[in-house]
Amino acid sequence: MNYDQKILAYDLIIFGAKGDLSKRKLLPALYQLEKSCKLHKNTRIIGVGRANWDKKKYRQIVKIDIINFSNEKINLDIWNKFSKKLLFCNIDVNNTSSFIKLQKIINQDRKILINYFAMPQHTFQALCKGLKKFKLNLSKDRVILEKPLGNSLKSSKKINIQISKLFKENKIFRIDHYLGKETILNLLSLKFSNSIFFTNWSNKTIDHIQITISEEVGIEGRLSYFEETGQMRDMVQNHLLQILSIIAMSPPINLKSNNIRNEKLKILKSLRTIDIKNINTHTIRGQYKSGVLNNITVPSYIEEIGIKKYSNTETFVAIKVNIDNWKWYGVPFYLRTGKRLQKKYSEIVIYFKPVTMNLFSKYSHNLPLNKIIIRLQPNEGIDIFITNKIPGLDSKYMLKEIKLNFDYKKTFKNLRICDAYERLLLDSFLGLQSLFVSRDEIEVSWKWVDSIIHAWKSSKSKLEFYKAGTLGPQSSDYLLKKDGKYWNNL
Repeated sequence: MNYDQKILAYDLIIFGAKGDLSKRKLLPALYQLEKSCKLHKNTRIIGVGRANWDKKKYRQIVKIDIINFSNEKINLDIWNKFSKKLLFCNIDVNNTSSFIKLQKIINQDRKILINYFAMPQHTFQALCKGLKKFKLNLSKDRVILEKPLGNSLKSSKKINIQISKLFKENKIFRIDHYLGKETILNLLSLKFSNSIFFTNWSNKTIDHIQITISEEVGIEGRLSYFEETGQMRDMVQNHLLQILSIIAMSPPINLKSNNIRNEKLKILKSLRTIDIKNINTHTIRGQYKSGVLNNITVPSYIEEIGIKKYSNTETFVAIKVNIDNWKWYGVPFYLRTGKRLQKKYSEIVIYFKPVTMNLFSKYSHNLPLNKIIIRLQPNEGIDIFITNKIPGLDSKYMLKEIKLNFDYKKTFKNLRICDAYERLLLDSFLGLQSLFVSRDEIEVSWKWVDSIIHAWKSSKSKLEFYKAGTLGPQSSDYLLKKDGKYWNNL
């Protein structure tokens, strides 16, 4: 990852400029990049959508969005510089001929184009048609695609084929915003620059690994999307499998994007298939009922979608994953993610095997396993748990588990932790691919996930209901208990 590259001028075209992603993430991130002097003075940001806005109106709306969704007061000097980059183009993407309006803006000062598809994937075909007709996909131009890419291996391949007809693979940037998080980026340095971890990062010393992404929110108005997608496709196929592949990957030859992605791909290809034979022993799927969350009664999933008496869509998934390679054979990875759970947090917990002989068995029959907790959000940081002697004159060795803590905000109190989209947008501007997902990774992930979804359907797997505000279905605890393990719950 070479951040010494010169910042070039480009035209960033945001298709879906009126959408939540643009308002909540993209525009605040771009404002921060302006503040960090990472945007070239001649760069233009062109919002595209169906609205009768001119650039003045668009700038007013963007300013309000940045005020609403940034955690700091807007700097008027920075805003004045940033706002001059903002333009708006009124286009109905389903009307191919309307792309001529965008072409006229671009041809005034033709730069590298970065097309950001911040729209539902069913619009991608229309977007591609318009870009191609008006030559908005020259060899130097790029495209950024939001997840999830497809809802199965078949649909993912279809989208990839569509996009590859317009852009070369090294010009396609498939975003998974978790890969831009500082704590995920730090996994590489944690594993590969510290000998204490590097030499102990395999099945020789690690007992098992847990990855949790817990959400308090429900479907947040995404009714049609989530009912067709579910938690498996929405969270496991991209976020959780990407985190798993980074944790488990072997060291690449160097930090070039192809080498990092190839090591991740090896892990994804090594995932043991979950199918009709082992679906019931390796997966749990659930759906939230009404319950109390933060002292507020919240509705069930069925009440929230409001259109059916029954839905088979899962809002919770827990999976036992095995990696069949020499480095990780025998080490289970437990994944879980769900909506309307007790707390919002994301973490990785790495448990190490017990010492081969307990020298202190006279005083402590069962020594706790050493563990590392990597907190992705909130309160980003790393906790290391070790066993320590309690000070005192007693001849007995009284032992206690203690925590060694690294907190990003306390350690780097004078540095701002960047939002994931700032990092990913900057990398796309610089043409750096290491934090983006390759086509092969996407398709191998879908193949593995499709097998699970197919097995659920074939076995007529039943949903297990859980109350909103709890930790999920009780059977997710049994998924670990039968292996003599327990979830690390906050």
